[in-house]
Amino acid sequence: MARILLIGGHGKVALRAEPLLAEAGHDVTAVIRNPAHAEEVAATGVRPLVADVENTDLDGLTALVSGYDVVVWTAGAGGGDPARTYAVDRDAAIRSMDAAVAAGVPRYVMVSYFGASEDHGIPEDDGFYAYAEAKAAADAHLRSTALDWTILAPSALTLDDPTGRIDASASESGSVSRGDVAAVIAATVDEPATVDRTIRFNSGEVPIAEALRAAAGE
Repeated sequence: MARILLIGGHGKVALRAEPLLAEAGHDVTAVIRNPAHAEEVAATGVRPLVADVENTDLDGLTALVSGYDVVVWTAGAGGGDPARTYAVDRDAAIRSMDAAVAAGVPRYVMVSYFGASEDHGIPEDDGFYAYAEAKAAADAHLRSTALDWTILAPSALTLDDPTGRIDASASESGSVSRGDVAAVIAATVDEPATVDRTIRFNSGEVPIAEALRAAAGE
């Protein structure tokens, strides 16, 4: 059993991951910004915790993550406002990584996206540019830390029913259900082979646990 702090606890993927993590026997605290979401999050079997990570400094985040074994970042600004996108998806994410290092949290799982890269190729006048830049910076920072990190990079998210199967060897982005992304998060927490790996994936035909081991070179 691991003590897990999941940041972004009311997101569509997070709400699907939380019951899977709880059912696996983990002790999960889900960070949410809006206290009105606490009841819905608690219904998944995890403990809601209200905190505004966007506006919490490093010391505050260090206190927040202290005592946990794993930090899972599923938070996001949701696009639209570039300034807030940078504030959440880049700056707050990076602070949370530095906080995990400062607090001695060993494991960090980042939910990114398939095309995330410092050479993402998104033009500056594209509405997706700020998000692409923010995620590239956050992912790069995570790779530079001493944390046991994993970056999960799903392709376009759908509301299709989960299949429990993915393709973690694809070279081009496709799509994958949010339910399968949630299952990948839960499997990653329990799979040491995913440490220090970036795993890009679409929906596919390979059972998730097997796909993760293969992607990690095991």
